[in-house]
Amino acid sequence: MGRWLGKACHGRSDSGRPTLAVGCSAAHVFRMAGRVLIGTSGFVYPHWRKGVFYPRGLPQKQELEYFASKLRTVELNSPFYRLPEREAFVRWRQRTPTSFCFAVKASRYITHIKRLRDCGDSVVTFFQRARGLGKKLGPVLFQIPPNMRVDVGRLDAFLDLLRGRERCVLEVRHPSWLVDEVHQVLKRHRVAFCLAVGGSLELEEVVVTAPFAYVRMHSGAGSGGNFTKRQLKTWAGRVGDLRNQGTDVYVYFNNDWEGHAVRDAMALEELLGLEH
Repeated sequence: MGRWLGKACHGRSDSGRPTLAVGCSAAHVFRMAGRVLIGTSGFVYPHWRKGVFYPRGLPQKQELEYFASKLRTVELNSPFYRLPEREAFVRWRQRTPTSFCFAVKASRYITHIKRLRDCGDSVVTFFQRARGLGKKLGPVLFQIPPNMRVDVGRLDAFLDLLRGRERCVLEVRHPSWLVDEVHQVLKRHRVAFCLAVGGSLELEEVVVTAPFAYVRMHSGAGSGGNFTKRQLKTWAGRVGDLRNQGTDVYVYFNNDWEGHAVRDAMALEELLGLEH
């Protein structure tokens, strides 16, 4: 498993009391646990209605409130297709509890049309609007297209545009990006490498390039695209390990069909002992 934070280093004195090894500080040993937030990619799905997830008869305009009563975070996908005005983000903020967190998938104009080039003004516009979420704005996901091959120089220049902004994440979809050089650039900019599960690329290891981790659960091994109990237990272990290292972890299930995403998200919460 990849690591961002160093492991604790300690020994024991003759009396059996724990001691710090030479060169170690107390911060290495007494590390606070990270925060784990689990949700879904999107919340507006007609096939979640009529009792699949949303109760029968629930007005569509109340779906976000209902969702936020069951899960503590959501990844907003609609801004990827069409970036709304700031007022829309403000309304989302106003409709959710104080502790709720929104991850946001950045506009495809930046990633798919401009392809990370000459997009400084678009990045500024995106963040100006998304900040309507206030303190509820969590990580921002930049998903590059599957036909875009690795270009470390272009990536480095783009990430310069994100300096000093909110937590940011890069999701790659072409195998040429799965190289250490990309990981090092992300680490230098403190941008998370998206851990995509069951998508177009299957990762062989957990790579952590920032003080937080971001996981997208696209499709499971179950017959309906759901994640099996074995898969969920495996990821509960991985997420738990990261949490214990002091790493914040965001997990979003994207297998929306038949309501699997919300059920899998709740099951993973239960395995990790999280309370809503």
